[in-house]
Amino acid sequence: MTDATADYAAWIGRREITDDELALAPALAAAATLDDTATRFAKGSPLPPLWHWFYFLPRAAQAQLDVDGHPQRGGFMPPIPYPRRMFAGARMRFHRPLLIGQPARREAVIRDVRQKSGRSGSLAFVSVLCRFYQDDVLCIEEEQDIVYREPGAVVARPSVIEWPPVEHGTWSHIVTPDPKLLFRFSALTFNAHRIHYDRPYAVDEEGYPGLVVHGPLTAVLLIELLRKNSLRPVVSFSFRGLAPLFDLAPFRIVCAGEDGQMSLEAQAPDGVVAMSARAELMPL
Repeated sequence: MTDATADYAAWIGRREITDDELALAPALAAAATLDDTATRFAKGSPLPPLWHWFYFLPRAAQAQLDVDGHPQRGGFMPPIPYPRRMFAGARMRFHRPLLIGQPARREAVIRDVRQKSGRSGSLAFVSVLCRFYQDDVLCIEEEQDIVYREPGAVVARPSVIEWPPVEHGTWSHIVTPDPKLLFRFSALTFNAHRIHYDRPYAVDEEGYPGLVVHGPLTAVLLIELLRKNSLRPVVSFSFRGLAPLFDLAPFRIVCAGEDGQMSLEAQAPDGVVAMSARAELMPL
């Protein structure tokens, strides 16, 4: 197997700058997709945490898309040949909100490229540091973990159990990830990865039992649960994807904590923790 560190060392330190006007329309579309009827968005309104993912989007030409719907590799991201690509996790700090309708800039740099072998085959990890500025002031710092892996075994359809009751003081919500939600989130993020909307491709080509829920969608739903139940701003957030979720059955998101230190997770229909996250709230 190719040594990723040796082959892709030239990509470490590679930079990309993306400007965006932060138009109002994507925020309104995101609010509709997430059933947020309470927040009023206008020019000058702050973007909720993680909603920067609906901006600064890559716009590869249709002819530049690969068979799986991702842009062909070898531009900013290294041309790692493993077919399965996942946004596996991130760590971020929110210094100040990005404001709708004001120009902003995203500066990204590849921090590291590593490869290792695991029980499911060979994997490559790409660490990308993103900084977001408005009026030359740093607003958000985000370090992303992008994972590429070889094709693996067919993924079994998850069983469905009855979740145990949540503890007192825990916020929870049941999410039904139907194809409409997945399609709209793909549109919001200009993501043509076929595992999220093309069921024959997801099942027959990549071995999944159904359509795959976007990792970023799960992360957004987690932080939205926190935002709807607490008025305190989020100053840091991190998440890690642990298992895939599918459109085959509802999943549960939960949030609990004290003194502004919050633990969140997405629980699959079979009770497995599919994503874990932590958030820090602004002190009172």
